[in-house]
This record gives sequence, C-alpha cells and structure tokens, in this order.
Amino acid sequence: MEIWFWFLIIAIISVVVEIYIPTMFCINFAFAGILTAIVSIFWNVGFTRLLIVFAILSLLAIIFVRPMLTKILKKDNVSDFNDQYIGKVVKCIEPITLQSGSVTIYDERWEARLAAEGDEIPFDADVKIIKHDGLILYVEKV
Repeated sequence: MEIWFWFLIIAIISVVVEIYIPTMFCINFAFAGILTAIVSIFWNVGFTRLLIVFAILSLLAIIFVRPMLTKILKKDNVSDFNDQYIGKVVKCIEPITLQSGSVTIYDERWEARLAAEGDEIPFDADVKIIKHDGLILYVEKV
C-alpha cells in the first residue's frame, strides 16, 4: 500500500472520532492527515519524515485552526440559543427561587432561577427568560 493511503486512513478515522466526540481536537489530525497524504504524493520521502510532517501539521492545526473553529462554532450556538429562547414568555412548572425551579419551553423542561433578588414565583405563573448560563435559565416574573 502507498504511504499516502495510511495518512488518508488517519484522516478518515479522525473525522469519525470527531463526529462521535465533538471536541474540535481530532479534526486537527484529519487536516494534518489529508495534507500529509498530499505532500507524500508529490514528495517521495520515507515514512519517518512524513510522520514528522504529520506531527508538525497536527501541532500547527491545534495551535491555529482549533481556536478559530471553536470560536466560530461557539458564537453560532450562543446566537441560535439567544434567538430561540431569550425574551420568550414561558410557564413555571415548579416554583422558582434563587436556588431552584423549572420552566417548560418548546415541550422541554429547563432548570430556572430568579434573575434578581425577589419573591418566589409560584407554579403556573408566566415568566420571561432573561439570560442563560449553561443549562440554567434566569427568569423574571411577567
């Protein structure tokens, strides 16, 4: 088998792993594998030198490509979340305090907390989503 084929296999395996474990880490090895496969087609050197090229390209991808991709994807996810949830009026399905509570939106149950100091919001009251932090929505009474 040709050397370039092995680097193509590394790239394919890296993409598959990235699909199942989306961390934006394995995709760097896919980039490096594809580029090394291309280099090995045009530059006829030994496997050891190509491994060095692969390692350097992987390191460069981790340093430069990964931060760029994570920033782009994180920005898109936050704006989609804000467009879909922030500002919506929803129903309480548990009383909401600073420490506990939950709401339902789009038939999904979400943990909710008061956005500011105040009285407990009772069950079945309408609340407006102000912000989110991870899996917790912060709300205020409407």
